[in-house]
Amino acid sequence: MSPTEIITLIVVGALAGWLGSLLFKGKGMGLVVNFIIGIIGCFFGSWLFDVLDLSLKLFKGDWKWLNAVIIGAIGAFLILLVINLIFKKGKKK
Repeated sequence: MSPTEIITLIVVGALAGWLGSLLFKGKGMGLVVNFIIGIIGCFFGSWLFDVLDLSLKLFKGDWKWLNAVIIGAIGAFLILLVINLIFKKGKKK
């Protein structure tokens, strides 16, 4: 992996995690946690879109990377949803 790809992954992951936390209407969990959830969300979102045979082609050319950010944000949102459901169950007891 080239240094450019690593930097792109970091930026896309952080942005996707932040967008996912905004979509979930949360306060955000900090840059590091948003980054981790964003990276996991990117992989999960990509996997989910592949399994469901979906594609996202909103942006083309130089802006094509925004498709990955949106897919990552969807994946991060779903991960945040699961995390919230798990922790809410534990707090109700």
